[in-house]
Amino acid sequence: MPPTLASLVHHSALKLIVRAGEDRLDVPVRWAHVSELADPVPYMEGGELLLITALKLDAEDPEAMRRYVRRLAGAGVVGLGFAVGVNYEETPKALVDAAEQEGLPLLEVPRRTPFLAISKAVSAAIAADQYRAVTAGFAAERELTRQALNAGPEGLLAALAAQVDGWAALYDVAGAVVATAPEWAGRRAARLTPDVERLRDRPAPASSVVGGPEHEDRVELHTLGTGRRPRGALAVGTAAPLGTAERYAVHSAIALLTLTTERSRSLHAAEQRIGAAVLRMLLAGQPDHARAVAGDLYGGLLDAPFRLIVAEPVSGTAARAHADGHARVPLAKAGSVAALAAVDPGGDRLSGLAESVESAAARSGEAVLVVPEGERLVVLAADGGAAVAAGRRYAMALEAARAAPEPVAVEEDELIVGMSAPAGPIATAAAYKQAEQALSVARRRGRMLVEHDQLASGSVLPLLADDAVKAFADGLLRPLYEHDATGRGDLVASLRAWLSRHGQWDAAAADLGVHRHTLRYRMRRVEEILGRSLDDPDVRMELWLALKATATD
Repeated sequence: MPPTLASLVHHSALKLIVRAGEDRLDVPVRWAHVSELADPVPYMEGGELLLITALKLDAEDPEAMRRYVRRLAGAGVVGLGFAVGVNYEETPKALVDAAEQEGLPLLEVPRRTPFLAISKAVSAAIAADQYRAVTAGFAAERELTRQALNAGPEGLLAALAAQVDGWAALYDVAGAVVATAPEWAGRRAARLTPDVERLRDRPAPASSVVGGPEHEDRVELHTLGTGRRPRGALAVGTAAPLGTAERYAVHSAIALLTLTTERSRSLHAAEQRIGAAVLRMLLAGQPDHARAVAGDLYGGLLDAPFRLIVAEPVSGTAARAHADGHARVPLAKAGSVAALAAVDPGGDRLSGLAESVESAAARSGEAVLVVPEGERLVVLAADGGAAVAAGRRYAMALEAARAAPEPVAVEEDELIVGMSAPAGPIATAAAYKQAEQALSVARRRGRMLVEHDQLASGSVLPLLADDAVKAFADGLLRPLYEHDATGRGDLVASLRAWLSRHGQWDAAAADLGVHRHTLRYRMRRVEEILGRSLDDPDVRMELWLALKATATD
């Protein structure tokens, strides 16, 4: 602990005598300062023990002493040392009374005790306290390092909480609580997620203090990571501001957690190479070899149904323009603008998606395979798991931001995502094709996310809105429309009725209000004009889809 007035009074070599303020001797002393100025306050910082001989003061004037002592107390001076036997043989009563009235400790300094001795005692005590703090800090750093190596982030947090006599919490890049110590701090840490999100938007490294004397505790928040975007955050809650030793412990924890969260590039690259090899083997129809290579890293992922996610950037201008021509799909609550800010503060969409699914998988203890593939990102994640859900939320948040009345500032490159139906290792190639098909539909429809399940359970008719399909339909049916325009018959309406009745002559003729022989004649004219046989099921299918495509105009 730093020196206090009490420790100076108990210092056997100083022989100080307390004349006033006996109940306030436990206050820390930042420095001992000598000044004979009538008003030394402009040169005070607070926390000093002021030493005087009253060379320029009338120490026997009660009113002058009240003004003098009141000004010292207001400036944060913690004590006044008065030397006797220099200008006054004993401490003046006016000074004692003024000190008692203001509650300022007054120490009488005997003639044989020079002010230099007091200054040296204070300096030595401060140096000893700093040495103890540094030594304790190094010991804390060793203990935190040992816990980080042996027990991971959880052990490190437990050691840090013990060092600061408080609690500690670790947050991931999205602001979610990853671990706390002690366990009871989990609920308290969760309430700070909005503060962590605000801290993440500031230039790194960043820190802030939450709470204070009127709150249940004082919490320091620090970002983790070495890059422009934080990789997480650390919260440290204590009942009082941190001391020097505790500050060393917190800085050591930040460094160690940064090393933990910022895995070495070589290790990350190695994991990605293994993941890419596993994916290639699965796509090649070699699930047994893929399982052997995956080992403990990805092996569990291949024991249950999974989904393949394929994502790639797309021009933001083109995506928004295309999306403006399509109906918006109602967005779930999770797909909010706030969610976008939470998962992707930096604007790098592919990296943001990767971080989102990896963070969610880490929190839930899932394995997830994330493989960059050129300008694409391929994700293999457990069906129904947290990583798949995080991928959905991320894409929906992007779409919500684009669809907002006042869109959030979005990078020029946006993102489209295609997701397969649930599959197993043996069907990985089919799942990859499904994800690509969904990605293609997302690109045409101007959507951020399309799942293959939606295509299978929906209708093919929305796909007819594609410009190429409409062009084909117009070209195929144009001869019939030109024929009908001359007033020589209703071939288009007759063809539609006949196809809708699956070639049943009587039912289709009744719908048109004509004789069935008339309808047979019209269908022969359709065949002659188009040069195609209506007996061919492919021809009937193409004509029906062409009629549907032109009907959407």
